[in-house]
Amino acid sequence: MFLLLFFLWVLIHSIVITVDGLNDHLQKADCILILGNTVNKDGTLSHRLQARVDKGYELYQKKYASKIIVSGGLGQEGYYEAREMKKYLVSKGIPAQDIIADEQAKTTHETMINYIPIARENNFHSVIVVSQFFHLTRSRAMLHSEGIQNVYDAHADYFEGRDVYAVLREFVAFYGFLLKRIIS
Repeated sequence: MFLLLFFLWVLIHSIVITVDGLNDHLQKADCILILGNTVNKDGTLSHRLQARVDKGYELYQKKYASKIIVSGGLGQEGYYEAREMKKYLVSKGIPAQDIIADEQAKTTHETMINYIPIARENNFHSVIVVSQFFHLTRSRAMLHSEGIQNVYDAHADYFEGRDVYAVLREFVAFYGFLLKRIIS
């Protein structure tokens, strides 16, 4: 019985974050925060990361925000994700002064923590988070837990088979985050 209830909990949670993540919550904001992901060994953005950056670019072009924060530390491939994301955006015509690179964050939690001083320094009071659909519910919750109230989101237009695994992994990550909040 316990296993059945647990399975139902995982299933319901997975459906909720999928539906939530596929329905963008968009309003004009002070900045767009693009979460990092893998940079290929040749320095190009992985398809998943490029889709995130392209979504941020699209939102910037549509004037949802006038600044972009790219976040991602040094990956095992030898590249700083944020640096490569910024290069890509500049190559697409976005002025470098409109892009802030957080090269220190290696996890979603670190990105959200690093966002706080960046937001204060730049007087940002609202943000649009861009990532894969399954990642957005927890990302919003993390920012809300840090006192950021005006959090919106948009999902990258990229899907692959491993998203099924990622949705299940997100169950663990989401409740791990909640448990840490309760303990601290």
